[in-house]
Amino acid sequence: MTALHWRDATDLARAIRRREVTCVDVMQAFLSQIRRLDPLLNAFLFRIPDQEALRLAAAADLRIARGESIGPLHGLPMAIKDLMDVAGMPTSFGTEVGTEVPLRDSLLAERVRASGAIIIGKTNTPEHGLGALTFNKLREPARNPWDRSRHAGGSSGGAATALAAGMLPLADGSDSGGSIRYPASFCNLVGLRPSPGRVPTARVFDGWSPHALLGPMARNARDAGLLLSVLAGRDPRAPLSLQGDPAIFASLEPIPLPGLRIGWSRTLGGLPIDAEVMAVLESMRVTLTDAGCVVRDWEPEWPDADRCWEIIEMHEFMAGSAQDVQRNARRLRPELVANVAVGLSQSAAEIAWAQIERTRIYRRTAAEFERFDFLVAPAAPVVAPPVECEWVQQIHDVELHRYFEWQRCASRVTVTAHPVISIPAGFSKQGLPVGMQVLARDHGEHALLNFAAALEQLNGFAHRRPPPLTSGT
Repeated sequence: MTALHWRDATDLARAIRRREVTCVDVMQAFLSQIRRLDPLLNAFLFRIPDQEALRLAAAADLRIARGESIGPLHGLPMAIKDLMDVAGMPTSFGTEVGTEVPLRDSLLAERVRASGAIIIGKTNTPEHGLGALTFNKLREPARNPWDRSRHAGGSSGGAATALAAGMLPLADGSDSGGSIRYPASFCNLVGLRPSPGRVPTARVFDGWSPHALLGPMARNARDAGLLLSVLAGRDPRAPLSLQGDPAIFASLEPIPLPGLRIGWSRTLGGLPIDAEVMAVLESMRVTLTDAGCVVRDWEPEWPDADRCWEIIEMHEFMAGSAQDVQRNARRLRPELVANVAVGLSQSAAEIAWAQIERTRIYRRTAAEFERFDFLVAPAAPVVAPPVECEWVQQIHDVELHRYFEWQRCASRVTVTAHPVISIPAGFSKQGLPVGMQVLARDHGEHALLNFAAALEQLNGFAHRRPPPLTSGT
């Protein structure tokens, strides 16, 4: 029998509803895995005491015994990325400066709690979510369960570590330049950056921006859809939030592959891609072709996407972190201080140009779906980097000069404002996961998840687990 901590979240939730297992059983299984592995992997920045988690699980069992109505994630443990508030738990933003204990949940935590999930802590993240690798001064880097000498990615790195190691059944992430997609690729996970407004956020600054978005992370498409069904839906505090019943995302049907029109990008417009990553993806292309998909070469025409993303990214860092930098510049990561300075120096004309260019790129991308059903590209340019690395500075003979340049596989897609999912595509010769990202039409999350579910049936990669970890490996 599959151990509880490795069972799909969808199956666990069903088993709890049917009283085949108790919430306490489930909580004990995950807590045991956390106690054993988190000292080796550093997935969490904060956890409630085990006794408190078990007390909450017992209370969840009592609600079932009383016949009370329960939510779709009832009794499942979750931890929230430490960029989002959870009432009574410290919000550190991955920094030792200015940690606060909020009195109220963020909108995301509200929805997780309302679903019946039990929030047991906060997952590891880099300072203010900066970069695609998770390291900070609070704890050692979030390590990759597939190879503990390597990063799990970032900025949703703690979430990816916890999922891949069986310490959580589901996790949330946020993504402006690959912070969901890179960790998913490095850890053999499914990570969805949805359409703007699909997962609402009540953040205190610009609620109209489609740039930094929230989304689900999971070990397979079905579980990602389950979490999306909880996180999605209209909220009056979020002006972009979409109407409609999100329950549809909890019901997936693998899409038939024969006849699907796939646009295939090897380099996303000329980016350097590691040879091992390209080899894995070329094998996946053969698999799709053999399954009946019509796969044709496609490379995007987004010549100004990098500049567009950078202007908007620096502007958002300025809007979200300027006050923190003003008060504590000497104690914060230099890249964060530099980002805020760039954001403050940008002109209104530059910001207006970036918003106009983002609109152009959105429309060019939308036009591609007149001839393709999905667009496929590398999810990351390399396999998970060594844990000593702060950012990838060279790929092949191409030198990279800023921490975010190696994130362009993701950031170029961000400015399209189309939904994109990172899904397992195979493994390198060293046994490290490789992901591919798939774009769909605007608001096409359900189609993306159905496509991911079909690929899971085809190749089985999502069902592989990391080798067992011990204190010496």
